[in-house]
Amino acid sequence: MAQTQTPATGQPLARYASWRRAGDLVLMSGVIAVDPASGVVLDRFDQVPESVRKELGQTGELSVDIFQAPALVQSWVVLDRIRQLAEEAGGGMEDVIKLVQYFTDLRDYPLYNRVRRMFYPDTPPASTVVEVSGMLPSRQVRIEVEATAYIPLGDNVASARR
Repeated sequence: MAQTQTPATGQPLARYASWRRAGDLVLMSGVIAVDPASGVVLDRFDQVPESVRKELGQTGELSVDIFQAPALVQSWVVLDRIRQLAEEAGGGMEDVIKLVQYFTDLRDYPLYNRVRRMFYPDTPPASTVVEVSGMLPSRQVRIEVEATAYIPLGDNVASARR
């Protein structure tokens, strides 16, 4: 039987499961960079932990940061939430075997790819990249990523049922 989970990272923005387990596969719904409590789209460096800003590439120069921050911040938030979902399912980022990445502008892909290397320094998962005309809940959302993880039930059953 498939298992549905609502993550500690927040309720989905509509009526769907954040992730579902089907045997050893964990299928994650598309993740966007929105604060689930306020509904605010995250797209500024001051909306991520200070310890991550320099690693993302914050320069402190408004004329640079204002253009790069939306793609860099959304990339980090989305991938970090996928990491959290994988952990809630009893695994980790190394268990994520497939990513489907949606962009409203493929020119954001190089910045996203740079951030993805932070989460996958060695072997990235299988990947599909798609450009779309828009995403919910607003035009500010530039990146959405859905993930599939292979997390054998075994010892993770108790963790997966939290």
